[in-house]
Order: sequence, then structure tokens, then C-alpha cells
Amino acid sequence: MGESGRISVLLLTRYDRMGASSRLRFLDYVPDLSAHGFDITVTPFFDDEYLKDLYARRRTPRGRLTGYYRKRLQALRSAARYDLVWIEKEALPWLPHWIETRYLKKTPYVVDFDDAWYTRYENHREPVVRYLLQNKFPKLVGRAAVTIAGNKHLEGWAKAHGAAVTVRIPTTVDLPRYTARTDAASSTFVIGWVGSPSSALYLQAVAPALAEATAGHEARVVLVGSGAIDLPGVAPEIVPWRESEETERLRGFDAGIMPLASDRWTEGKCAYKLIQYMAAGLPVVASPVGMNREVVTEGETGFLASSHDEWMEALETLRRDPALRRRMGAAGRRRVEALYTLQGNAPKLAEALRNAACRR
Repeated sequence: MGESGRISVLLLTRYDRMGASSRLRFLDYVPDLSAHGFDITVTPFFDDEYLKDLYARRRTPRGRLTGYYRKRLQALRSAARYDLVWIEKEALPWLPHWIETRYLKKTPYVVDFDDAWYTRYENHREPVVRYLLQNKFPKLVGRAAVTIAGNKHLEGWAKAHGAAVTVRIPTTVDLPRYTARTDAASSTFVIGWVGSPSSALYLQAVAPALAEATAGHEARVVLVGSGAIDLPGVAPEIVPWRESEETERLRGFDAGIMPLASDRWTEGKCAYKLIQYMAAGLPVVASPVGMNREVVTEGETGFLASSHDEWMEALETLRRDPALRRRMGAAGRRRVEALYTLQGNAPKLAEALRNAACRR
């Protein structure tokens, strides 16, 4: 630490602001952490052009990929100048752990993750990838000064794989940005979803329920950030995601949905869509998978639905009853205020990072 008592942090995010995990779990906290005595240098691995290519299913040029690794290695070589390195998931994707940890021998580091990222290597279709990288995340958390996990499931995995100190911090919302809808309910019931093209694939499993819920009713489906997607029987309004417009789009929904498959990856999901919807005063319908079960209070803030009939019943109940939507939306907003705000979790994050820096 410097003479001023401030803590210098090298923050190695995966993305810039276009990447939700980087924006929400790291970049949005920087102003609050500065007020808590941290000086943070942010170095993303990928830029926004990479995500645009990814979502458009375009191959990223090899020269640009090489540039990403060159920039990250340069950042890692400077690690010894900082009191702490704060890593989103991993410092060097697709490379063994020892390559990145060799640069971190003199500086404590924090691993922070909000998805079951370890499954990407453990379940990879290529045997050579599994052989070389399946132990990467256990090694990273085993050597970390502190491991920050987005939910109980991920924290449990980290503890089981040798993490010395774990802290659970959910993915949160910057609450002042979210205001609940206050106008009278319109005649059209809007079922809304917000996310990225990769998570939009989960909508296909509930397409029959969405088709039935909108057929013959004053109801429609709005998808923010999904990109082009085929949902048989559904004619969704597809809207591009823009950070500046996101909360205003939510205000146009009457209910928010979060369908998920059930597998090792989704068990690690942090239910951020639901937290957003609830912050905007919306009732929710979600698959009972992973953290969704923790965030949704059944019958109070929304409904958990597994089968087609359960999805249909939940959506139809909300469509018919605007008063219920308002009550559930208000209850959801209160739950977010109590548990899932950036403002409420910033002190806990600051304490975790300070404790990690003190382990130098």
C-alpha cells in the first residue's frame, strides 16, 4: 500500500462495458471502490469488436486475437507494481494456469467469477483441451488470496476445490438507474426478456408457451439483445441492446421471463435477468434452476415454472391480473433493495479486496 493508505489494484476484466459480467461485477464498482481507498487500473482482455464478432458468429481475425494476448501479457508483467490483482475468471483464456500464475508470485490475486466457467474446459469436446486445462480453475482458486463467487453454488465449488478464503457477492444492479413503471396498465400484455444472443437460445424451450400465451390475446413478446432467433409460432419484437436504453426498455415490459435448461453450466447462473426485472418493479416467471430458486419468492415476486402447463398458467395469471402484477413487482423491488444492489454490496466487496491485499 502507498503512503496514503490507498490500495493499488490491477483489474483484469474479460470484456469492456459491452460485456455484461465485466460491466456489472467490476466496472460499475470502480467509482465506489475509489471512494473506499482503491486506485484501480482496468485492463480488459477482449474489446467490444470481439463481442460484436461473437454475437454475429463471425471469426475474429488471428492478428486481433494475438494482440489481445500481447496486451494481457504486458499487463501481467506489471503486476508486481500493484498491491493486488483482481481477475475476472482467468487472466489468459485457453492457456494453462502456470503461465498466468508465474507473473503473480509477488502479488496476491483475487479470482472473481459468476458462471460455472470451469465446465468450459472440463466438458470440452476436444480431449487435448480437457487434458491440459480441466484443472486450471481449481489451481487458480487454490492459489488465490480470496475467491469471490456470484452465488452459493459457485462458492461451494470453490471451497471444494481448495479456495482458502471465499466471499459470496451476487451480481447486482445500480439501483438508482431503475425506476418502477407507474403508468396504468395498457391493454397489451408485454412479456419481456433481456440478454445476449448466447442466452437467447434458452427461449426456444418455452416457445410453445409464448406462442400460446400470445395467440388470440392482446399480448406480445419483446426481446432485447437476443439478435435474430427462430421461435416457432411467436412473432417477437427484437430490439438491439444498448446500455443507455436498457432500463427504459424494461419499463415497457409487464412481466420478465428467464427460462433455462438444467445442466452444470446453468446451475452456476446468477439470475441477473430476474434481478433486473424485479428492480424495475416487474413480476417474473423463471425456470427453477440454479440461483433462480433463491431470487424468486414463489407466489410473492413471481412464479417458477418447469413444464409447458406451468409456464402457460403463470403467464396467463399475470396477463389477466394487473393488480397482481403490481403487487409482485413491488415485492420484487423491495427484495432487490434488500439484497441485490451495487450500493449495498460495495462495502462487502471493498472489505474482501482489502483483506486480499493484506495477504501480500
